[in-house]
Amino acid sequence: MEFKNKKATKDYYIEKTYETGIVLTGNEIKSIREGRVNFTDSYARVKEGELWLESLHISPYDKGFNYDYNPKRSRKLLMHKYEINRLERKITEKGYTLIPLSLFINENGLAKIILGLAKGKRAYEKRDKIKARDAEREMDRAMRR
Repeated sequence: MEFKNKKATKDYYIEKTYETGIVLTGNEIKSIREGRVNFTDSYARVKEGELWLESLHISPYDKGFNYDYNPKRSRKLLMHKYEINRLERKITEKGYTLIPLSLFINENGLAKIILGLAKGKRAYEKRDKIKARDAEREMDRAMRR
């Protein structure tokens, strides 16, 4: 079971990926297993030497009893200290950010996040990519005729 951030490759150039663990509550993991995850506007950041995932929306579990549950709370990501330090140096460079590419549950039942070290695309780069894809489609159609 894997959930992907579909807008990530459209809006960013992904330079490198990292697999991290995530700290969740019991009701959150149950909600993830039901597929109630939304990646919209989520990102990761380094705060006080720790890696945190911000704005990942995990809907409340229906059968749970979380009265004061915040679906977009900050969640701690688990990574080695030297990897976090390396990422922090890279993020401070202009234009780099950490975005979640996918969330999955591995064979041991643990939730994992694939983070991507990404650089944002500009609007004209997105338009050029769309034009190139449309031109390639037209050429394929012409070749088939």
